[in-house]
Amino acid sequence: MLGAIIGDIVGSRFEFNNTDKTDFELFTPECSYTDDTICTIAVADAILNGNTYKKSILKWCRKYPDPKGAYGSSFESWIHKKNPKPYNSYGNGSSMRVSPVGWAFDSENEVLEQARLTAIMSHNHPEGIKGAQCVADLIYSLRKRNIRKRVSDITFFVRSKFGYSIPYMKTVKTSNTFDCTCQGTVPQAIRCFMQAKDFEETIRITISIGGDSDTLGAIAGSIAESWFDIPEQIKSKALEYLPDEMIEVIERFTEKFGK
Repeated sequence: MLGAIIGDIVGSRFEFNNTDKTDFELFTPECSYTDDTICTIAVADAILNGNTYKKSILKWCRKYPDPKGAYGSSFESWIHKKNPKPYNSYGNGSSMRVSPVGWAFDSENEVLEQARLTAIMSHNHPEGIKGAQCVADLIYSLRKRNIRKRVSDITFFVRSKFGYSIPYMKTVKTSNTFDCTCQGTVPQAIRCFMQAKDFEETIRITISIGGDSDTLGAIAGSIAESWFDIPEQIKSKALEYLPDEMIEVIERFTEKFGK
């Protein structure tokens, strides 16, 4: 899950000010955690404490109501309702918050079901559910080494199981737009991971394609963590941006489930 948080923090300053460079400084005073981190922490906290995902996400989002970049308008309205209901969303919010599921459960069926549950409270459109399941299942399958980081393996995996076509890198770099849907971000983030040789390069390539930078960074970073080691200096620097109670959740989750 820390990979998602790092990608979110690094991408936060580029969300509305995209770059096509890869040699940018990873962490600056303009960086911050966004809703992607808050929701990822909430999912991890739910798993650790046996709460429902809905209860945990509402608790954390209401506690942190003004993240950098804000919440999406529909999701923010959902947060503040007395009894929020699903609103048929296929936004990428379901796929950016799901990474703890890929680490916490040890069968593919359980991962898919838990990923579905993280989505349906708000993102109950089939595309919203699929985006969450694809990211969680890919994390699970990579960390278990059920598949390898090979173009053929990953392309077949996501196409056969989830119907996603992974675009070529050249296409991504020349045609990517600010797209907040699962289908507009998950395949692109996967391509950036496939292109990279290590964790840091995954983040740099992902941010350089533009678009919804923080969420693309969160998705690609969460997948990259399941295959690559995260350099200690990147971990420690990212944690400096987080409140103590978020760090506590990360430490507890890592101690129990791994990276």
